[in-house]
Amino acid sequence: MEKIRIGKEKRRYEISSIRPESANVLEIVFTDAIPAIWGDITIYTDDGTEATTLHGYETVWKQEGNRVWLSNDGSVYTPPVPPEPAVPPEPYVPTLAEVQDNKKAEVNAACEAMIVSGVNVTLADGTVEHFDLKERDQLNLFGKQIQVNAGLESIEYHTDTTPTTNCKYYSNADMQSIIQTAMWHVSYHQTYCISLKVWIDACQTIEEVQEIFYGADVPEQYRSEVLDAYLVQIAAEIGVGEDGTPIAE
Repeated sequence: MEKIRIGKEKRRYEISSIRPESANVLEIVFTDAIPAIWGDITIYTDDGTEATTLHGYETVWKQEGNRVWLSNDGSVYTPPVPPEPAVPPEPYVPTLAEVQDNKKAEVNAACEAMIVSGVNVTLADGTVEHFDLKERDQLNLFGKQIQVNAGLESIEYHTDTTPTTNCKYYSNADMQSIIQTAMWHVSYHQTYCISLKVWIDACQTIEEVQEIFYGADVPEQYRSEVLDAYLVQIAAEIGVGEDGTPIAE
């Protein structure tokens, strides 16, 4: 086993390996004792023959147990600085304009859903039927107005509530009721939605916008005269006045 001698010491230290770590750092692995001081390193082979002497490795660069690294330029090992803990990014705070745009998209979607959900219509015989109001249904219904105006007594149509609903004939009066109810339903929700968006645009804070929802009572200053007229009509139909009090019989 190889041995080394440090400087003028007579003692020889057994090593299992000696090798350059870099241009200025030498790694030595000792099998037992480790020198307390450092200087020129004389290396001896297994049979005790002096092999060579290394000069200048006098600084302990790093030590781990029986493994020692020496430098010949006075440098010492500096452990890497641990990375700073990751700081989570600040949550994105939308602007007032962004919140308003999102809210308007929300009420637009709610308005469309309310329209396509359709209407219930009470027919002349007292029965109630539901009519879907998807876009194609609206076009079909409004097209039936031509037949109503032409005075046809029996007008074909279907409620379209299921894919298997058959067409049936409706009287001229019933078809007129269906069309008027559908047109009122579409127009009311479109009018209400527009006033709702006027209210949203007038908000000065994000909190104000967030409190608005489809179905909320629009403040008077943001209501159009058309919406006011609709609200008066609705109030009369349910038996209350404009102030919400019951109408006397």
